[in-house]
Amino acid sequence: MKEFSGQALFLDRNDINTDEIIPAKYLTENSKEALKPHILEDLHLEGFDAGKDLAGKNIIVTKSNFGCGSSREHAVWVFEVNDINVVIAESFARIFRQNMFNCGMLAIELNKEGINSLFALGNDAVVRVDLQQNQITAENSEGEKKDIPFELNSFDRELVQAGGWLAYADKKY
Repeated sequence: MKEFSGQALFLDRNDINTDEIIPAKYLTENSKEALKPHILEDLHLEGFDAGKDLAGKNIIVTKSNFGCGSSREHAVWVFEVNDINVVIAESFARIFRQNMFNCGMLAIELNKEGINSLFALGNDAVVRVDLQQNQITAENSEGEKKDIPFELNSFDRELVQAGGWLAYADKKY
């Protein structure tokens, strides 16, 4: 099973779409690895520099309707090849959310209060997700710590634990 912890990247905006996650001009690439350097390159967010801000980050914390726009697995694959295995948001576009679980990754929905409490920790927060306890633990460099419960249905949990849809299907069928 993948590691679900690491330094968080905070993207303070609603409606980040799949074209901003991975521009459409790269959809003809023939490997996931070829997508790697283009992650979030078209995201326009004040003060954000994908080249600098993504270094060492494994978790994204953002606002509502994340992954909206065109339905494409590439938007999840680019996170996967960049070792980002968790996205925490107020809400997700339905297809993006399911693609995360199909790839064995976590798409965790928190209410506005939960998201705001993570943002309040600041850009140096480290986040750990305990899949067995449905608990997010986040801590900043000053020792401020937040424990936030989350819900995950049993099928999505099984997909993540198996490593994604293909591994799940291999085990079940």
